[in-house]
Amino acid sequence: MELRQLEHFVAVAEEQHFTRAAERLAVSQSGLSASVRALEHELRTPLFSRTTRTVRLTEAGQALLVEAERTLAGARAARDAVDAVRGLLRGTLTLGVEQCVAGVSPARLLAAFHRDHPQMEIRLRQEGTSSLLEGVAGGRLDLAFAATVSPPEWRGELVPLAREPMVVLCAPGHRLAREGARVAWSGLRGESFIDFHPDWGPRRAADEAFAAAGTRRTVALEVSDVHSLLELVHEGLGIAVVPHHFARKPEARGLVAVELGGAAPAVYESVVVLPPAGAMSPGARALMALVREDPLR
Repeated sequence: MELRQLEHFVAVAEEQHFTRAAERLAVSQSGLSASVRALEHELRTPLFSRTTRTVRLTEAGQALLVEAERTLAGARAARDAVDAVRGLLRGTLTLGVEQCVAGVSPARLLAAFHRDHPQMEIRLRQEGTSSLLEGVAGGRLDLAFAATVSPPEWRGELVPLAREPMVVLCAPGHRLAREGARVAWSGLRGESFIDFHPDWGPRRAADEAFAAAGTRRTVALEVSDVHSLLELVHEGLGIAVVPHHFARKPEARGLVAVELGGAAPAVYESVVVLPPAGAMSPGARALMALVREDPLR
């Protein structure tokens, strides 16, 4: 089994298509297919279920994917470590980020990182918190900027970035906007809510806060980006419980932010998710040096 074969296998698994995987790797499709067939022959089992339209992982393929990603990440880390000793920082930095994570500006940090280390290739993935944790654990990501991660979920290092209250956002004509600047959890019963997919950090924080307060709610409109959420709130289609910094976005101008009262605090936290110290890549260490110097923290 060769690293090249594992790279070919992972590309097909991610693209779910031999032609796209071949284009991504800049190899011929016939060569890619032969490489995967040789790997299947060596392992004595099919890794993909193929039809004329789809390519899906078999159960054996799913098991191999986890280990293949970890092996390739280890190989990259080994090469990067040797380069770092020679005073070079090369290779690839792959990081994940939650949408609108607080306490950090990924774009500004990556721009500074690129200026300092122009030989490093940067790859960015925007995903929900659970996917980010899996990515760092499996070696697919060097590090991630995530939200609302509890210590039992992660055995690596968590570096705090920001901590802020959650607030209710509503349209100016909504009753909460007229009743005052603070509302109890019980005062939200019966409302229609707009929120993110359950894996996004703000949704996780809101769900945990509602559960702690013993208040049930219905998420009627579920979105995957903050601009859609704010637009729907503007139109009076529901209210949203979001991190306070959402209320300061230009798109939120005209909306009313109402504080949440009661014994159960609603808190949004953002963190850097890192692998155990011994598994941290040189690129991740270099980026973390910039994070620790970042005035946004």
